[in-house]
Amino acid sequence: MNKIIIGVDVGGTNTKCGLVDTRGRVVDRARIDTRQYLSKQSLLFSAIVDTVLGLIQKYRGERSDILGVGMGLPGLIDTEKGIVRILPNIPGWRNVPLQRMMEDRLGLPTRIENDVNLITLGEWKYGAGIGCRNLVCMTLGTGVGSGLILDNRLYRGEGFAAGEIGHMPLKRHGLKCNCGGSACFERYVGNTVLVKKARRLFRDKTITLEQVSLLAAREDPRAVAFWHETAVTVGDALTGVVNLLNPRLIIIGGGVANAHRFLFKTITDTIRARAMTVQGAMFVIKRANLGDDAGLIGARVLVDNPDL
Repeated sequence: MNKIIIGVDVGGTNTKCGLVDTRGRVVDRARIDTRQYLSKQSLLFSAIVDTVLGLIQKYRGERSDILGVGMGLPGLIDTEKGIVRILPNIPGWRNVPLQRMMEDRLGLPTRIENDVNLITLGEWKYGAGIGCRNLVCMTLGTGVGSGLILDNRLYRGEGFAAGEIGHMPLKRHGLKCNCGGSACFERYVGNTVLVKKARRLFRDKTITLEQVSLLAAREDPRAVAFWHETAVTVGDALTGVVNLLNPRLIIIGGGVANAHRFLFKTITDTIRARAMTVQGAMFVIKRANLGDDAGLIGARVLVDNPDL
């Protein structure tokens, strides 16, 4: 019997819901425009519950085939108590006992987790990280986040806040960050920052990163230099991660990773040139391969592994 789970991937723009089978395939899905429900926490919660109930009603199998719900949210999640401590970019979500609330409304066991951790779990079990015991999964998008698999376990840290690679300071003084720090990694390679940089460089207020990649493919020297500088910055930051954690694999996903053909070799070369000998010789970099479904598929891993 193909037991399924319900995955929910909450984002500041869209919230994805899906039914995921035992092979990690999303067999049905629905999407919510998160922005329509930001005025009150209860509105977004109700929209998620209604969407999940809609998927359950469409499901042709037995309700007993649904093992539970796995949810990823963009913020600090106390996974032991099932509480959303804070969602920085979604107002009204502070100390919300979401696990209990979902279980009360749906009658299904529920687990909640940080969204990047869910992506990491998905890539580890069903994507680019299959068979790897120690890996770092980094998302390069508007923000920069990461999840850590250490010795075949998700590492969350003492306060469930491990993996904030985007907020590692690259130097003592620099650009101010929303986290309150300065010179954070995210402030140099985040999507928004790179777009602004590209528009200044090309003196074009509409150019996109995809267009910069097209120009780089045509060997435009400005575009090639733009991605080279970005890759060196990423490599500099990851050198510390490689030295500290000695991972076998670094998975890179997110929108900026679409320029992987202009990034990954330089990132690798930068790390190998700067890292300690043993650590620098062992890692490889791969592109994430689950795309937008990574969080939903990671929910499958979360539900299937209650002790993870």
